[in-house]
Amino acid sequence: MKKRILLDLFHVGQVGNLKRKLALPLMLAAMVSPGYAFDTHKPAFESGSYRFDVQITGTVSASTGETLPGVSVSVKGGGRTAITDVNGKYSISVPDNATLVFSYIGYTTKEVAAGANPVINVTLEPSSTALDDVVVIGYQTIRRKDLTGAASSVKTANTERLVSRSLPEALQGQTPGVAVRNGGAPGQEAVVNIRGLATFGNASPLYVIDGMIADPNTTVSPNDIEDIQILKDASAAAIYGSRAGNGVILITTKKGKEGPAKITVTSRYSVSQVPKTYEMMDAAGYAATNTLAYQASGMAVQPGVANYNGAVNTDWVDETLRTGAVQDYNASVSGGGNGSKYLISAGYFKDKGVLISREFERASFRINTETTRGRFKFGENIAISSSTARSPFQGGAFAGNPWYDMFTSVPLIPVQDNSLISTNNPGGWGYGSNGSINTFSRNQIAIANITSVKSNFAKLLGNAFMDFKIIEGLNYKFNVGLETSFDKSKSVRKDGSWYQNQSPDFSQLSDNRSQFLSYLFEHTLNYNYVLGKHSINGVVGYTQQTTQTDNTFGSGIRLAQFGGDYFTTLQSTSGEGRNSSGSLYKSLLDSYLGRLNYTYNDKYLVTFTFRADKDSRFSPQYRTGYFPSGALGWRISKEDFFKVDWVSDLKLRASYGVLGVNTLSPYQYIGFLNQAPDVVLGTGQNTNAGAIQAKLASGDLKWEKKKTTNLGFDASLLNDRFTINFDAFRSISEDVLLSQPLPGYLGNLQGDPIVNIGSIQNQGLELNLGYRPQSDGAVKWDIAANVSVIRNKVLELGSLGIDLDTGLPKNYIQSGNTRTQVGRSIGEYYVLKTDGIFQNQAEIDAHRAQSAYAKPGDIRYVNVLDGGTNDDINDKDRVYAGSPFPKFTTGLQFNSRYKDFSLSVQLYGAFGQKLYNDVLRELDSYGNSNYRTAINPWTPTNTDTSFPRLGYQFAANDRGINENARGNTDRWIEDGSFLRLRNVELGYNLPSKLISKANISNARLYVSGQNLFTITNYSGLDPDVVGANPNLEPGVDNGNYPSSRIISFGLSVGF
Repeated sequence: MKKRILLDLFHVGQVGNLKRKLALPLMLAAMVSPGYAFDTHKPAFESGSYRFDVQITGTVSASTGETLPGVSVSVKGGGRTAITDVNGKYSISVPDNATLVFSYIGYTTKEVAAGANPVINVTLEPSSTALDDVVVIGYQTIRRKDLTGAASSVKTANTERLVSRSLPEALQGQTPGVAVRNGGAPGQEAVVNIRGLATFGNASPLYVIDGMIADPNTTVSPNDIEDIQILKDASAAAIYGSRAGNGVILITTKKGKEGPAKITVTSRYSVSQVPKTYEMMDAAGYAATNTLAYQASGMAVQPGVANYNGAVNTDWVDETLRTGAVQDYNASVSGGGNGSKYLISAGYFKDKGVLISREFERASFRINTETTRGRFKFGENIAISSSTARSPFQGGAFAGNPWYDMFTSVPLIPVQDNSLISTNNPGGWGYGSNGSINTFSRNQIAIANITSVKSNFAKLLGNAFMDFKIIEGLNYKFNVGLETSFDKSKSVRKDGSWYQNQSPDFSQLSDNRSQFLSYLFEHTLNYNYVLGKHSINGVVGYTQQTTQTDNTFGSGIRLAQFGGDYFTTLQSTSGEGRNSSGSLYKSLLDSYLGRLNYTYNDKYLVTFTFRADKDSRFSPQYRTGYFPSGALGWRISKEDFFKVDWVSDLKLRASYGVLGVNTLSPYQYIGFLNQAPDVVLGTGQNTNAGAIQAKLASGDLKWEKKKTTNLGFDASLLNDRFTINFDAFRSISEDVLLSQPLPGYLGNLQGDPIVNIGSIQNQGLELNLGYRPQSDGAVKWDIAANVSVIRNKVLELGSLGIDLDTGLPKNYIQSGNTRTQVGRSIGEYYVLKTDGIFQNQAEIDAHRAQSAYAKPGDIRYVNVLDGGTNDDINDKDRVYAGSPFPKFTTGLQFNSRYKDFSLSVQLYGAFGQKLYNDVLRELDSYGNSNYRTAINPWTPTNTDTSFPRLGYQFAANDRGINENARGNTDRWIEDGSFLRLRNVELGYNLPSKLISKANISNARLYVSGQNLFTITNYSGLDPDVVGANPNLEPGVDNGNYPSSRIISFGLSVGF
């Protein structure tokens, strides 16, 4: 019987994040057989020389419902082989009682008994090991099995399930060693730290998008991402040199594949709510409690409280919050042929936040193409996005913080009332007033009506490349990248006021325009050579990147009006109050890079990496930095002495290297002068133009260097069912940049000079586990879990001035109620220690430090300094009270499928960290604010409580109440541990019989819940805190925008 082969157009098979051409190797394999023939009328390729008597046909699909071209269908034990065509169909003749074997790169091999059934349709499951066949590590793609550094892959299927404004948000809990604290607010960026906090500057990782170094926060839609690799140690990241010290995140966007055009449309609508708030007293409860508080402190009751008649009962929480909504729509078309591939996508995202007058929206467009012509391959990746964020004024003493004000505002005050209209308050907004009700809470509804901030961000990010195959195994690649953005932010304040004793300022407007421009040029040579048991591959290259930022700022007061409407341009402001300013920053980075990978017998691995960077932002004599690394790998499972049946693969890894941090702004090494137009000089004492030194030069600025050591292993067990990745690391950052305090008279009125005087250590353990049982049953599932343990320690801080208490040189940085000190972690709490409540006068008399003013029911503070002989409690009695960093974090992802139904669950937890609840401090200090319903003040008959006696914080003759309200105590420090159900999604693939009539290849419906519950003892709104000062006060809850609880409904359709 003759052999025959079908000449057909084969798709590019998609293997998770990879695309491979399957047709050519399959055809070549057949053509080297003793005989072959071509048949253009059969739907599959067949080969063999046996007698067959059963013809089997069918379709092979992925678990997503997509048909798979290029799947190998063979008879177990030898016999004929068929390959599925472009539509996933096959036809094969088999003997009686044969077993068919279906195999495809990136999917688990499946065996099916043929029997007498002439039609066998098969669904293949993705393979947990094959999906990770290769890994992108910067300027190269290598086999994951040959990786000697610490790099993690993130499955984009997990990130796409989350409602996220940007990629960094979606990374939380996905991989060990990556800490993500979500901003929560529409348009707010997430804070990402890889393997600990190692600098006092910008600690964000480096993002590389399709080879272009750029910021993904408002540029890249998570739906456009195909592959995410996180480089964590020096061996993996040193190729990026001076910018890799905070870790590197490589993002590869989706590409087209050869074949007919494929159209995909996704739609998701979500509703969001704040899952938790403080329960506050209503008007009657406040009036009663405030009356008791004033009386207890010997104060006359406020008139507005004494005369309360029940007419007003404002729920400020309800007035400030709303049900949010998120809309997320995406469409793409991809395909290719004749050596060309393309993908075009567009998306729209809108987030109406849970706070009134806050929203963010983004429109995005992307085109990626790639063409191969002979030895040349060229293409481009271009992304265009336009984003808009809207909000009222926020932050600072002027505009307050809604996450404070909604709780502190007094319910006896109306939101708005015509009786309150005045010259300074034309809107009649309600807020505190002297002689009635004292409260300095901001009326956030008034702020939302009187003020507005609208920020527009237009960005173009793209690169074009040309790859030339010089000889077999040697390729030259030229890549040029461009990032440019045009940002505009306009702030408008109309006439009006929103808090007690606010100065009657004029209406005002500010307009800020900014343009960012960056060019990247890269020339690289990639080499790949295999000779017997020896494999060598490497890359050398030269890159140059220039950046420029141009800012223009203008402002004015007294906006012109017409018919009650305000004109919101600078020209409409009063001339005498108008001003403008601007700035221009430029920088240049020249780099040489190289990496060499050597493998012997697929067993012994060696990697050397080197990069030299020259950066214009540093002092001329220190502009060049060198960043080498080396790594070794040993696949011990290949040794003859290691024969363990249940160990499929075991590789040991070790690496050491140096990385850099270059987040310094340009020109910091130069001193600055300010013009002084009225300087009296000379014998005649005439007025002359002059200059005053405003900032001292930092002439020795150089790189922050991070020396890292990593030991680890990768194991695959039980025929690849179970995988383990383990890493132990230690890094020491040297020459960390800090501001060095100096007296102003030395010429540093505009800020202390920045110098390289710090050193920080981070060390820890990372464990990633995965399990995917091999099962042909109806239920398919897999699970992955990760754990991280990271310890942070400050090793050196240099000279930071003199400690006024001890007279000794300072070896710490004080920031609020935290202290960063040599020998301890960054941002530890440094506060007074409380010791319960004074129950009687005898206890007070025995405690000399507070005996002069304390009363029964007041908080007892520990007199640490000298055991009780000093006469007062003061800052010298502070002690360390915990670290803001978790003792360990964990993440879990579970995926399952039963027939056309799918279920996925994601959990994230952080344990052992301490949080400072500043909102609770404001609420429970018995000041000019509302009270929580949960307070339980001490009384002579209610002594079993942790709450001090009731009183008025600012009473002149009741110092004890004022001392109880101290902010610098451990009273406000809480356990911040939590376990959160990050996401759960239930999906259903519509039957092909139902959708095929509409020419739909696949359709999926799903419903998901995000942040459905959080298990925690933290009393605040959200234990996942992003501090206002994330470098020195990372655990301080300053009224953060909490993560919302989100319910989503979605539909995905493919044509």
